[in-house]
Amino acid sequence: MGSELSLRPAQPADETFLRRVYASTRADELAMVPWTPEEKAAFLDMQFTAQKTDYRARFPRSEHSIVLVDEVEVGRVWIDRGEDEMRLIDIALLPERRNSGTGTTLLRRLQAEASAADRPLRHSVYKQNTGALRFYQRLGFRVVEDFETYVLMEWIPDRVPESSTIREQQPGKAGS
Repeated sequence: MGSELSLRPAQPADETFLRRVYASTRADELAMVPWTPEEKAAFLDMQFTAQKTDYRARFPRSEHSIVLVDEVEVGRVWIDRGEDEMRLIDIALLPERRNSGTGTTLLRRLQAEASAADRPLRHSVYKQNTGALRFYQRLGFRVVEDFETYVLMEWIPDRVPESSTIREQQPGKAGS
């Protein structure tokens, strides 16, 4: 039997986990700078707070969720379900869950949701992250706008892979 992928709303009690997930996305970058551990921690704290503030300001109706596999926290995702589009604002998995199929399963489910809503699914991808660009292209995303450091990628509903849904958990119901 396969693993069960689900989402639950992020809560204030998830802050430590969310900071760990965020730090894991910057580990390679920070390995190259000659900063002390304290300087790196201060930088990560500042960037984590700035990202969260920016996402909330630009996407006030967005949902920030914890990604669970078999009820174990493995990552986080920000999604904005707008009237004209679904926007994958951000997704991050812990290093041990990357390249395990978790991201593909989650994206295919978001594609199925976008298809059911008859909306495109869009996501901004860092241009130098060639692995991420290939991942989204493999799932049918196409570059629709090119910015200085990012590209806006779009998936159109007629390209939907197998349909499925994400089981949503209510706040305070994790693990039930």
